[in-house]
Amino acid sequence: MLFWEAIRLALDTIRVQKLKSFFTALGVCIGVMFLITVVSIVDGMGRYMEDELVGKLIALNSFELRHRPNINIGDVDRSVWMEYNRRPRILESDVPPVVEALPQDTYWAMYSNDRVNVESAFSKPRSADVTAIDGQYFEIKKLGVTDGRRFSPYELTAGSSVVVIGPDLAKRLFPGLDPVDRQVKLGGKMYTVIGVGESLGSAFGMSFDNYIYAPFRSPVHRILNRQPHVIDGVMVQVQTAEALPDAMERVRAVMRARHQLRPAQKDNFTLETSDTALEFWNKIKSYLILAGIALPAIGLVVGAIVIMNIMLVAVAERTHEIGIRKALGAKRRDILMQFLIEASTLATFGAAMGIALGAGAAALIRATTPMPTYVAPWSIAVGVLVGATVGIISGVYPASRASLLDPVAALRQE
Repeated sequence: MLFWEAIRLALDTIRVQKLKSFFTALGVCIGVMFLITVVSIVDGMGRYMEDELVGKLIALNSFELRHRPNINIGDVDRSVWMEYNRRPRILESDVPPVVEALPQDTYWAMYSNDRVNVESAFSKPRSADVTAIDGQYFEIKKLGVTDGRRFSPYELTAGSSVVVIGPDLAKRLFPGLDPVDRQVKLGGKMYTVIGVGESLGSAFGMSFDNYIYAPFRSPVHRILNRQPHVIDGVMVQVQTAEALPDAMERVRAVMRARHQLRPAQKDNFTLETSDTALEFWNKIKSYLILAGIALPAIGLVVGAIVIMNIMLVAVAERTHEIGIRKALGAKRRDILMQFLIEASTLATFGAAMGIALGAGAAALIRATTPMPTYVAPWSIAVGVLVGATVGIISGVYPASRASLLDPVAALRQE
């Protein structure tokens, strides 16, 4: 029997016995549906963490010098936090030797950041994410302005009382008004709005557009870090990913020398990249994918058992048909292939339904909740492969029984 002929016969059987075929394929359908849904959630979360959350916080081909990590995903032991607190802070005086050690054409920026209340004459006080910056901060973040302008070199050097605000803050502080050239109050001092920055988007329903940037040497930096001459971090961006390790080693060598660390001593500062920030997430992501595959496997086992039972019943019901086929010259391998392909087609049909339902469930979750989902092409391929494999495994025994039937005894069966 030709392969495509066997598939045609299998599809004819499914079409004739619609209800039985549907319930036979239901077990595989449910298992594959959960497989696609769970993997799409995990993969969507992974892409969201890499591209949206961490990607917005740490720029491409860049790292940050800090006294402790800025992004902590998961629980951190108390002993680790105590070690972080014992570390010396990064100082303004650390920046010149670090910048001097960097390769040419490297961007750098220093910053301090905190939540501060801000108000205007047109709005009540609101909490905002305030960052005092110096260097090429806007270039590293690739942040432009939709209205007004960015800081001039003179304003950064002189510490002028000017700010660039985010679009959400612009709407709240100046409802229905153009915020450029208007005043906001930060820490009891007045600042002039010179620009409205581009939108940074949101993560898990939390907007990143409630921000204010000010020159580092303006008075605001005194309320962001109470300790004099202390900064939160230094951002460094190189031209290519290949240049990143060399730049990091240069900064590490400078900071170890400034902190007077011996060769055997660990770093008491952090060089944070997107990879280090995602280290914990990548670890739990592998476990989640395994769980997402293992749990639907239970449904697939049930589906395989159902298909095997249905195929055994089909062999019993079609004993006379098998006898006729053998009498007309069908060989054992023809009967074996017929029932094996029928079981595989049935399971693949169930897998196709499961893929469609799983993709639909992922789209529904993405549309109705903040949870991101992404249906990976490899999960669809795995779903089809799993369906075919379940069909082959569950159809081997019934197909073998059918192929071993005596044609004379089968022809007597009604």
